[in-house]
Amino acid sequence: MRSVVYTKRGGMDAIDFLESSTPTPAPEEVLIEVHRAGINFADLMMRQGLYSPVPPFPFTPGYEISGVVKKLGQGVEGTGLIVGDRVVSLCGMGGYSEQIITPAERCFKLPESISFDAAAALPVTYLTAHHMLTYLGNFQQGDSILVHHAAGGVGTATAQLAKALGASKVFGTASANKAEFVRSLGMRFIDREIEDFVEVCKRETNGSGVHHALDPVGGKHMMRSYKALRSGGRLYAFGGSAAVKGSKRSILSALRMVLTTPKFNPFKMMNSNKAVFGVHMGTWKDEAVLKNQVTSLVGMLEDGCISPVVDKVFRFEEVAAAQQYLHDRKNRGKVLLDFSPRN
Repeated sequence: MRSVVYTKRGGMDAIDFLESSTPTPAPEEVLIEVHRAGINFADLMMRQGLYSPVPPFPFTPGYEISGVVKKLGQGVEGTGLIVGDRVVSLCGMGGYSEQIITPAERCFKLPESISFDAAAALPVTYLTAHHMLTYLGNFQQGDSILVHHAAGGVGTATAQLAKALGASKVFGTASANKAEFVRSLGMRFIDREIEDFVEVCKRETNGSGVHHALDPVGGKHMMRSYKALRSGGRLYAFGGSAAVKGSKRSILSALRMVLTTPKFNPFKMMNSNKAVFGVHMGTWKDEAVLKNQVTSLVGMLEDGCISPVVDKVFRFEEVAAAQQYLHDRKNRGKVLLDFSPRN
C-alpha cells in the first residue's frame, strides 16, 4: 500500500510517498480501505512544523477518512462492525494512506445514502463546530455567531449547523472574491479587507455583540474576536492561520503570531462575563462525548439537516497541488484526497 509522508519540516519538497505492506489490526482495531481523506489547514501547519502535537518526522498526516472495513482485530465482532461496512473514522493521524488501522470505537457506520465524499468532509470540521457551539457553548435558539474564514470547512459547517440549531444571525468574514459564496450559505458576509468585523457585529446586534465567535486565525486577531462578543459571549480559539503566509515555512510569521496572541486577564473576564475556550479535537480524550457527537452528526447528515460542501477532490498523488490550493485560499468548502482503489 502507498501512503503520503512528511519527511521533514518545510514546503512541498517535504512531501513524499511510501510503499509498505498492508498492516494487521491489533485487538479492538480495524483495517480500513481508504476511499477519501480530508485535508485540514492543520495538516499544512504540521508540514511546516508549526502545529502541535505531531509525531516525529517522518510521519503520515490525516485526521479523517471514509472507506470500507477490510479486516477486524480480535474483540471487534461485538461492536456491530463487519467486513465490508462503509464507515467514517476520526482516525487521529495517518489518514493520507490507501489503508489504515484505526480503533474500532473511532469508526462509525455509514448509511448507503451517504457518499464517501460527504462522510470524509464531516469529522473534523463539523465535529469542531458542533463541539464548540453545543458542548462548550450551550447554544440556544436565537444565538448569534461570528466565524472567520467563512468559506472554509469549519465556516461552511458552522453556517449549516447554525441554521439547524436556530441561530438568529451568522456573520462570516472572508475575502471579497468569496462574498457571493458566503452569502449563499445564509451568512452576513463581512469583507475582511475593508470592513471592521467588530464594528459590524456590534452595530447589527444593537450594540450587544455576538454570542459565539469562532477564531482560527490567532495573534492580535483573537482579541478583536473577543471584543465582538456580548456579555456572556464565548470565544473559541481553534487554529493559528496567522502563522502561515504561504507554502514555505515562515518563522517570522509564526513568531509574530505568538507574540501578538493576547493573554486574557481572568479578572477582566469576570467583569465582562466572557469565556475563552481552546479547542483541538485531535487531543480530545472523552471518547463517549466524541462518539455521541459524531453519531448525532451522521444522523443530521442522513436526515438532510446538513450537507457538507465539497469543493474539490484530488487524487492522492496530487497532494502537493491539493495543499497548495488551501495555501492559496482558493477553497470554498472542503478539499479531499481520493485514495479509492484503481482497477
